[in-house]
Amino acid sequence: MPKKDYTKRSESEYNIFRTFFQWAVTGVGYMFRLKLVYRLKVEGLENVPKTNDYIVCANHLSTMDPPMLAGIMPRRVAYMAKKELFENPFMRWWLDWLGAFAVNRKSLGVSTIKTARSIKNTDWVLGIFPQGTRQEPGTISCISKGFAGLAKATKCNILPIGILGTNEIKHLPFSGKITVKIGEVIPYSDDVEEMVAKWVEAIQELTGFKYVPVLE
Repeated sequence: MPKKDYTKRSESEYNIFRTFFQWAVTGVGYMFRLKLVYRLKVEGLENVPKTNDYIVCANHLSTMDPPMLAGIMPRRVAYMAKKELFENPFMRWWLDWLGAFAVNRKSLGVSTIKTARSIKNTDWVLGIFPQGTRQEPGTISCISKGFAGLAKATKCNILPIGILGTNEIKHLPFSGKITVKIGEVIPYSDDVEEMVAKWVEAIQELTGFKYVPVLE
């Protein structure tokens, strides 16, 4: 039996079973903990489009960010995840059922674009963390332009989301505080640089973090 390619996702895979699984894990399980322990506060839900022609693009502080946003969004979210995570058997099964797909963070392949287009033909939306990996709060840096390239290729708008507080691990009830701020949609365009700049500007405004360019 050939080994499954987790960089590819067909429309049929985003079915009722994965939809229910992600909702149960994130919309019920994670939300219970987030509201009980972290006093989760969400602002700007009115900015979420009614259609699914957008990509969820947030800053990244913690491993909690993907399931948290999936639980908050009215639609299920299919995340891009680094391919190394799929090497672990349990993580591979877990991410597979949560609707994630594998990518090479250094270069987005043709399969990534095809999968992104397949997702747009379902009731799900694509989720990307433009910073690529978790970063310390206070600054925004190491931004990959791939998210804007996918927005252009799929004709999807960008939904900027600012996350605050997920980097602080808490256990006692009401001991933490997480705030998620959803900004106004950034329309897709043929100008990738412009979309990146608008996302950076939006995240700075939503989080109060400062953009720090990486010197080459």
